[in-house]
Amino acid sequence: MKLTVKPLKQKDAGRGLAAIDRVSMNELDLENGDYIVIKGKGDNQAVARVWPGYPEDEGRGIVRIDGRLRQEADVGIDDNVSIEPADVKPANSVTVALPQNLRIRGDIGPLVRDKLSGQAVTEGQTVPFSLSFGPMASSGQSVPLKIAGTSPSGTVVITDSTSIEISETPAEQVESGGGTSAEGVPNVAYEDIGGLDEELDQVREMIELPMRHPELFQQLGIEPPKGVLLHGPPGTGKTLMAKAVANEIDAHFETISGPEIMSKYYGESEEQLREVFEEAEENAPSIIFIDELDSIAAKREEAGGDVERRVVAQLLSLMDGLEERGRVTVIAATNRVDAIDPALRRGGRFDREIEIGVPDKEGRKEILQVHTRGMPLDEGIDLDQYSESTHGFVGADLESLARESAMNALRRIRPELDLESEEIDADVLDSLEVTERDFKEALKGIQPSAMREVFVEVPDVTWNDVGGLGETKEQLRETIQWPLDYPEVFEQMDMQAAKGVLMYGPPGTGKTLLAKAVANEAQSNFISIKGPELLNKYVGESEKGVREVFEKARSNAPTVIFFDEIDSIAGERGQRQGDSGVGERVVSQLLTELDGLEELEDVVVIATTNRPDLIDSALLRPGRLDRHVHVPVPDEDARKAIFEVHTRNKPLAESVDLEWLAGETDGYVGADIEAVCREASMAASREFINSVDPEEMGDTIGNVRISREHFEHALGEVNPSVSPDTREQYEELEDEFQQAEPGQDEQLGRTFQ
Repeated sequence: MKLTVKPLKQKDAGRGLAAIDRVSMNELDLENGDYIVIKGKGDNQAVARVWPGYPEDEGRGIVRIDGRLRQEADVGIDDNVSIEPADVKPANSVTVALPQNLRIRGDIGPLVRDKLSGQAVTEGQTVPFSLSFGPMASSGQSVPLKIAGTSPSGTVVITDSTSIEISETPAEQVESGGGTSAEGVPNVAYEDIGGLDEELDQVREMIELPMRHPELFQQLGIEPPKGVLLHGPPGTGKTLMAKAVANEIDAHFETISGPEIMSKYYGESEEQLREVFEEAEENAPSIIFIDELDSIAAKREEAGGDVERRVVAQLLSLMDGLEERGRVTVIAATNRVDAIDPALRRGGRFDREIEIGVPDKEGRKEILQVHTRGMPLDEGIDLDQYSESTHGFVGADLESLARESAMNALRRIRPELDLESEEIDADVLDSLEVTERDFKEALKGIQPSAMREVFVEVPDVTWNDVGGLGETKEQLRETIQWPLDYPEVFEQMDMQAAKGVLMYGPPGTGKTLLAKAVANEAQSNFISIKGPELLNKYVGESEKGVREVFEKARSNAPTVIFFDEIDSIAGERGQRQGDSGVGERVVSQLLTELDGLEELEDVVVIATTNRPDLIDSALLRPGRLDRHVHVPVPDEDARKAIFEVHTRNKPLAESVDLEWLAGETDGYVGADIEAVCREASMAASREFINSVDPEEMGDTIGNVRISREHFEHALGEVNPSVSPDTREQYEELEDEFQQAEPGQDEQLGRTFQ
C-alpha cells in the first residue's frame, strides 16, 4: 500500500513509531503495536511499530514517522512509501556497543532495555538513546548506540525478556549495516522544533518545492523564490529551523557565520563570499545559510568602514547580479531586521520575510515536549501547567528550564556519586528522576529573555493582600481580567476590551498595590515603568523608550504595562517649562501607541496618579485611558479590612478590637494603617526587649502580645496623611470625571487651583 510521509508529533518522536490512520490500518489488516516495513527509495527500508493516527489524518492516506525512520528509508516529507506488514521476531538477546566517551560501571542493560522496549532493531543500526545524564545531557543530545548483534538474526523486537549485552568494542568501531551510520543520525529533524508549524510550512514551501519539483515553476513561467529572511527575538529557533531544513532536504548545505568572513586584507572578505556561492552553485541544488546577517549586511549609510559597504555590495550582486544563481537558495537569520540594508529586503533577493515570534501557550507546550522527551519525568509533572505559566519564554529559555530541572535532579544524587572514579554506577543512573520540585526550583532562576530589558516578574501580591476597596477591585477585574479569561464572551458581544485604566486618588490609598494584584491575578507579564525613568537628555530617546516598551509588550502578550506617577511624563501639552518639549513628545508618542494604527492585542495599560488634573486631556478620552477608577480614602468597613490584612500574622492580645481601631482612624489611608500596625508592633517589641534578660529571650518570646495600649500609643504617633479638604477635592474631582464629556476635560483642573 502506498502512503504519503508526514512528520510525527513532537511528543511521539524517537520511539520508532509510525502513526497510520484507521482506514489504512483496516485495509492492511493491522492492529496497534504490529510491525511494518516502510520501503523508501532504492533498497532502503525501515521497520516501525504501528500507532493509531491523529484524528486530523483520518482517511488521507498518511503515515507519520520521525526523522530517524525517514533517514533510514531515505525519504523526505510528502514522498510516497510502500507499507507492508513485517515478520519481526522477539529478540532473545541484543548486543549493544556504547560510544567511547561513555564510561558506565555496572550493568546498564536493564536501562537500555526499558528505554528501547518495543522498538524494532537490526544489526549495524544506530539507535539514539537518551541518557539525560553525563557529557551528552547538557546539550540535550542522544547517545548513538550501535546494535552490534542480535539473536535471532535479522530485524528483531526488544521485549521485557530480551537480555541486553554490552559489547567491549566501542560503537565507533562496529561496522554499519543497512541502517544509518553514527554520523548519519539527523542532528535536528522537524520533530525537534516545537510551536513553529506555520512558519516551518512557509519555509518548506519556499525551499523544498523548487528543489524537488522545479518543473512546477517552469510550467507557471516564474522563477522560484530565491531567499528567506528569518527574523525575531533571540532564542526563538531561527538557526534551528535552518538546520532542520538542511537535514531534511537532500541538498548541499553551506553556512556563513557573519563575523568569520570579515578580513583585514583588502578584498578578501568579498572573495570568501564569492567562494561560498561558487561552491554552492557547483553542488546545486544547495542552501546557503547566513547566520546573524546584520553583522555583515548592515545599512550602508550607517556602516563605519569601507569593508562593510563592499561586503554588502558583493552580497547584493551575488544574490541578484548578472550571473544566474541557479538552484541556490539563501536562508538568513537575524534578530535585528531593521538594521539590515534595505536593498537586500526586496523581491529577487530575500523574497519572503518570516517572523519567528515568541511562542504562545500551545507552542510552549510543544517545545517542552521536545526537551523533556528523553527525560525520566515523574508522573505528577503536568507540562500544560508549565506552558501556561511561562509567558515571554522563548524556545531557548524553555530548553534551559528543562536542563536546569535535570541538573537539580542530578544535585540530589550527587552525594552518591564517586566523582574521582572514571566510570558511573549504572544503578545510580537508574535511580535518576526529575520531579515537580526540580521544575519549580528551575523556574525560579530563569528569566524570559524576550522581556529581559524591561521585565519585572509577575508580582506575588493577591487580592487577599488588598483590604477593602471591593468596588474598585471589581472594576479592575472587569476591565483587565475578563478580556483575558473570557475572550469568547467579548467576541460574541462584538466588544473591544478597554485599552487602559487610570487609577487616581490621594497618596497611600493602595493604587500601586492594586496594579500588582491585577497583574498577578491575570497571570500575565508585568512591565513596570516609573514615569521619570523614561525621560532622557538626548532628543528622540525618551520617545524611543516608550516605543520599545509597547513593542516588548505586544510581542509578549498578554501583558500589563504599569505607569506609576503618570503625571510626571504625561502633563498637559502647551505648558512647556524649559524641558525642550520632551514631555510633549512623550505624550504624543503615548497617544499614538495607545490608539494608533497598530492594534494593541491583549495589552492593557494601567496608570496611577494623585494629580489627575495635570494629565493631558487627550490621554483621558475613550479609547485610551478610558476607565477612570477613583481609589478613595477607606471608610470604616474598609479600614477594618485593611487592619485585618496587616495584623493577619501578628500576635494580638485579646484586648485589641479591630472595629474600635477602624472607628478611631477616620481619614487614615492604607499606608497610614500599615504604619500604625508597624508602630504598635515596634512599641510591643521595645517593651519586651527592655524588660527581659537577653539569656531568657528565647524561652519567653512566645509570650509577647500587641495590646490595646500599644495601638493607642501608635495612633498618637501616626497622623492621617489626607486632610478633609484634600478628600473633598478628590470627591469633587470624581464627580467631574463622571460628568465631563469628551472635550470638557479642561474643567477638571479647577478643583485643585
